[in-house]
Amino acid sequence: MVFALVLEQLRPMDGRRVDGALHRLGAWSTVVRPPGCARSPVCAWLFGVALALAAAMGAWWLLRAIHPVLGFAFNVAVLYAVIAYRRESRFFADIVIALSTGNLERARSLIGDWRGRDHGRAGAAEVARLGIEQALVTGHRSFFGPLLWFVLLPGPAGAVLYRVALHLAREDDARQVEGGGVEDEAAARTMETGAASARRSFARDAFALIDWVPVRMTALAFSVIGNFEDAIYCWRSQSMLWPDRASGILIAAGAGALGVRLGLPMHEGDAVVDRPEMGVGARADVAHMESAANLLWRVLVLVLLVLTLLGIAGWVGR
Repeated sequence: MVFALVLEQLRPMDGRRVDGALHRLGAWSTVVRPPGCARSPVCAWLFGVALALAAAMGAWWLLRAIHPVLGFAFNVAVLYAVIAYRRESRFFADIVIALSTGNLERARSLIGDWRGRDHGRAGAAEVARLGIEQALVTGHRSFFGPLLWFVLLPGPAGAVLYRVALHLAREDDARQVEGGGVEDEAAARTMETGAASARRSFARDAFALIDWVPVRMTALAFSVIGNFEDAIYCWRSQSMLWPDRASGILIAAGAGALGVRLGLPMHEGDAVVDRPEMGVGARADVAHMESAANLLWRVLVLVLLVLTLLGIAGWVGR
């Protein structure tokens, strides 16, 4: 994990390259899977995930059989690809700079590009709110979710399972939007914002199940690092109001930990979208965005410390 994080900082990888590779793998899987599998979303999902896991685990076992160092290096490479967070962190940092210098138009453009929506009428506080929400959810899905699954399963299996399941859920959302299968196009364009489609899909339900424990572990870490009492209160009383429950837990717990109000109505195009209030405390601003970035880094340090202590305890127990 440490080697992968260092590589990600020294030579960041754009997550869209990973999505492109997974898309090509999915396209190839449609050619080789059994004919009847295409008509069953469950079968298609299971086949795609199994194919990715078989490729990753087969390569890991082969390299480890040649030399343990090669198996170790492969694990680092997989984690490095899975936690590709450069695009998100760059958007966040650029929005902080734009708001700090009073360049609201650029901040609006950046948050719109990041979220894939039109926020040309958003105020500075609204841009800060949306940036914090996006950072809390994408931080979890880029770092903490894959890391937990990496620990639970052997080799790179856990990290690959989480990343492939997330990719399949996003692709299903995109297909629903393109095919008109949802009532609100904006609500299904991206999972990071916590939107939920009108029709639940197996891919989204499967990812929600895989992410059930990681989401709550991340929210608990937010609570421990930040304001514990407010974070737990917001988690328990507000998270169920958000359209997507997993995102609601992350946003509510993060807002409580930071002492900031998130959610609330937002401008999208020429319309105002009503959203529930999440968190307690002050109105969001640049200082809260910087606090959110510090919160994510402190949680990452906490996760690594806990895993290190567990590893040492396991080694001593032998």
